[in-house]
This record gives sequence, structure tokens and C-alpha cells, in this order.
Amino acid sequence: MILLAELMIVGRAQEKFAVYDESVDVNVQIDRALTQAKQEGKFVVCQVGGNWCPWCLKFAAFINEDQEISRLVEDNFVYIHVNYNPRKNVLDKEKADAEKMMKRLGNPGRFGFPVLVILDRKGKVVHIQDSALLEEGNGYNKEKVIRFFKLWTPEVTR
Repeated sequence: MILLAELMIVGRAQEKFAVYDESVDVNVQIDRALTQAKQEGKFVVCQVGGNWCPWCLKFAAFINEDQEISRLVEDNFVYIHVNYNPRKNVLDKEKADAEKMMKRLGNPGRFGFPVLVILDRKGKVVHIQDSALLEEGNGYNKEKVIRFFKLWTPEVTR
């Protein structure tokens, strides 16, 4: 009974902190981010995952709540949450769009979720990051996350 109550609380918490827009066309979302990145001289970070993924929500909260990390990201990247639904019961069009998006991003699902994909201003995949390598305990390691973002800024990769 206690476990059921805890699961319901976690489920409600995830609903309140939904960062992935499940109604958007993910390929259009990526195109818009690339247009913005070109205008601002930034790269695009695609955090691929979904509101169904507790680690995806943890990572989104982690980088949003830490001012140093959020400033680093804001200064160098257009950061988007790219919804991916691995469930088999999705509609054919959604499945086709998801497959197109995953192929476009270098099939990053092999690393688990969330997975971070860095795109240059032309949309070329320059890096795919397994977020598990940024974890520590039941969360993320600030130094590892900062190092990751600093290593993939547009300025450093020129």
C-alpha cells in the first residue's frame, strides 16, 4: 500500500514537471532550433527522452536549477527537449516521425534516455552523449555536466 502511494506521488510529480511537448512535430522542432542557432551563433542540444522517463526529468531540472550550468547552456546552445515515445502502441505517423528523427540524430537511443545530441548550425551531429556517464548516485554530477557542455561549445569545436 505504501509503495502504491509512493508511485502515485512520483507520477503526479512527473505530470507537474513535464518538459517534453508531446504534441509537437519533433522534426519541425529541430528545424526551428537550427534556425535560431544559426541566427545566434550557437549549437543545438537535443535532450531526447520523454515525460515518461524519470532520469530525463531529473536532468532537465538539474540543469535548469543550477545557475552556472543554465548560464553555460544559454550562452552556447539552443536547448530543446525532443520527445521520443518508445512504446509500441503509438500511431503509425508518430512512429514514422520518431524513426525519421532518430535517424536524423544518429540513432542515439542505443545509449538509453535521456540522451544528449549536439548539432552544429547546419544540423550535423557533432556528438552524442550517454547521460549515464554524467550521473552520480541518484542524480547528476555538476563537474561532469559542466565539462561536457564546455567541451562541445561552438567556440571550442571550431
